[in-house]
Amino acid sequence: MRVPLSWLREYVDLPATETGRDVQAKLVSAGLEVETVEQLGAGLTGPLVVGKVLTIEELTEFKKPIRFCTVDVGQANGTGEPQEIICGARNFAEGDKVVVALPGAVLPGDFRIAERKTYGRVSRGMICSGDELGMGDDGSHGIIVLPPEHEVGTDATVLLELYDEVLDIAVTPDRGYCLSMRGVARETAIAYGLPLRDPALLDVPAPNAYGYPVRVADPIGCDRFTARTVVGLDPEARSPIWLQRRLQKAGMRPISLAVDVTNYVMLELGQPLHAYDRTRLDGPIGVRRAEAGEKITTLDGTVRVLDAEDLVITDNRGPIGIAGVMGGANTEIADPTTDPETGIVSGTTEVVVEAAHFDAISIARTARRHKLSSEASKRFERGVDPQAAAAAAQRTVDLLVLLAGGTAEAGVTEVIAPSAPRTIAMPANHPDKVAGVDYGRETVVRRLQEVGCDVYGQDELVVTVPSWRPDLNEPNDLAEEVIRLEGYENLPSTLPKPPAGRGLTERQRTHRRVGRALAGAGYVEALNYPFIGEQVFDQLGLDADDARRRVVKLVNPLSDEEPALRTTLLPGLLGALRRNDGRGSHDLALFETGLVFRPTEGQPGVAVRLPVDRRPGDEEIARVNAALPAQPRRAAVVLAGAREQAGWWGKGRPSDWADAIQAARIVAAEFGAELVVDADQHAPWHPGRCASFQVVIDGELTLAGHGGELHPRVVKALGLPARTCAMELDLDVLERASEGPVKAPRISAFPVATQDVALVVDQDVPSAAVEYYLAGGAGELLESIRLFDVYTGDQIGEGKKSLAYALRFRAPDRTLTVDEATAARDAAVALAAEHTGAVLRGA
Repeated sequence: MRVPLSWLREYVDLPATETGRDVQAKLVSAGLEVETVEQLGAGLTGPLVVGKVLTIEELTEFKKPIRFCTVDVGQANGTGEPQEIICGARNFAEGDKVVVALPGAVLPGDFRIAERKTYGRVSRGMICSGDELGMGDDGSHGIIVLPPEHEVGTDATVLLELYDEVLDIAVTPDRGYCLSMRGVARETAIAYGLPLRDPALLDVPAPNAYGYPVRVADPIGCDRFTARTVVGLDPEARSPIWLQRRLQKAGMRPISLAVDVTNYVMLELGQPLHAYDRTRLDGPIGVRRAEAGEKITTLDGTVRVLDAEDLVITDNRGPIGIAGVMGGANTEIADPTTDPETGIVSGTTEVVVEAAHFDAISIARTARRHKLSSEASKRFERGVDPQAAAAAAQRTVDLLVLLAGGTAEAGVTEVIAPSAPRTIAMPANHPDKVAGVDYGRETVVRRLQEVGCDVYGQDELVVTVPSWRPDLNEPNDLAEEVIRLEGYENLPSTLPKPPAGRGLTERQRTHRRVGRALAGAGYVEALNYPFIGEQVFDQLGLDADDARRRVVKLVNPLSDEEPALRTTLLPGLLGALRRNDGRGSHDLALFETGLVFRPTEGQPGVAVRLPVDRRPGDEEIARVNAALPAQPRRAAVVLAGAREQAGWWGKGRPSDWADAIQAARIVAAEFGAELVVDADQHAPWHPGRCASFQVVIDGELTLAGHGGELHPRVVKALGLPARTCAMELDLDVLERASEGPVKAPRISAFPVATQDVALVVDQDVPSAAVEYYLAGGAGELLESIRLFDVYTGDQIGEGKKSLAYALRFRAPDRTLTVDEATAARDAAVALAAEHTGAVLRGA
């Protein structure tokens, strides 16, 4: 919201010495975010005067059109003689009043005006455009042509209000009332302790049966609709300079008188309005929900297909506007046109003014649905004062009558859905408890009354909330008002005193170790939003009954394309890999740890609001937990490109499925858990290059995740590099499989005994399974096991393979004998043979 200081002074008698910076400091202290204070007219000095164009001579001997003008500037040039000026613009004619910068003037950008010879003539000044004076966008981008009533020689800096200060305020969603001069003026008056001249305090006629007919079919979506009619408007009437300048300073472009007046009143009172050409309306104005598939052409010329939840304004022909967002083109105010034969000016002469109050949530959803954010929708979705509608309509009517010579019809239409004022009960000392400051009842009541509340009671206050503050709903909101007006800077600084012995839990420490271990292995952490679109499940090739397709959907998602919470970490990580690969980084190894969200059967799915003034009870916490989906913590990695770079040290190596499996082992090692790796088929992995990861929990194997190379169809669907690999593990499962904190290894001073064994198994038997049973049979003496050779060939027969393992045995308290090492090896081979069919090679 851009707030001109000169306009703000109309409602609050600020001291004459107060600057924009001073007001900024006061408003920031009161909790408003004033981002900048713009100095209009900085670097501009006169003489800058009103001139009248006397003659125009077209100079045709140059490549571009040039005009040699004589301009009457009165006595401003000291001689009274016409001023000779060269100008290339063509949007003015003889007899027009223009703005002239005389020699000695300095325009914004340190552009100095002086006499100079150009195009064979001497130019003594410049005829100015709005851009050259730093006036902002007036829609014309040409020379300023002033109304004829302004006197020649008048100081144009005063006429055009070129010197001013504009406060640019970033209005947060809960402070929608500050999207108006009225709201900012109220905050300023409170900050300075000065009275407010409320522009909404107008004499408004009572509603009657003679106004323009209005039918509201949805009183929840539209609880108030005021309609007023003005006839006899002069189609040639233009917005006066003061009105145009206020709009420009506030960041809006002047368009036409009727539209400018509605925009001006919206900026002044915060109530969006719409003006209809009455001659283009067909029957009563209606408010209803749209029918699915209905179409409307909005004022921006776009044909929009309406949704059944959209609130629309209608007449007998159908929709004529999207309520609270944008009007329709079929009833817009017509621009004045002149008949070239008769010279008669035609345009809108009868206007119906709409001032309505719409449901904030409905307007917000409609604006997002159609990707159509407007000044009106920004205000409605943040909350508009419903009581201001009648005053805004009256203010609009008054300005149209004053500026366009119209006549206000006696009919006043007002459709109101009955509603009671909102009240909040609050202990008088509640702000004291929240802030830790002793404000006292008198201060609390005074501050609440300053923001517009009616307050009754002694120790227990009953507060009636003003209509323009829809954000005040509970005692904490009222406490915040007291605290901010008393000054956040006055709150004492108190450091918290955490009790001794607190810190990270073992679970938190373990999860951090996982991240450090993956980072140490060369992976880069990529944090992604936990939102996904359901179309990604098709790209991942998940079956229709896959549990990962069951999602928790958000009621109000950040993006309509990603309305659900993730059930797997892979979509976000693969998206990050695709973006980085597309930007030239092809050797990638990324990881992420985070929660996924899995709904369970029978959950209510409705959030429970917990109290903040006390600790929630066990039953309340249980209800919250019952409404939440399961949220297991996962770790995932994705790889593409080179895993080892080539160089003088030797050849490089591309990442492959084995790297994904090794990443799973790195994660499991941080929990002290042993992974059982087996071949599997599981989307989105390649069916021949996919491994399942299992751990032993209570004597049984439990699935912990999958890893390997992604399916080529998935790679193609997601636009990933060829042979992309991935792994995902459930950290909660690994935690259950761990035997407590990981113990530091014990170093034995006794020598190691090494036994090699070569086993022949079927080709489809995973080496990891053989290794698992060898380790299980070897017992406690086994220190490590390593697969060092795989052989296939005629010597062992078709469909077979030989796996050679090195087994290292060591005892912590003695030197092992050959018999002990051999016995441990034989036990290992026996268990592997029992479960995998392994046979000693050469036996």
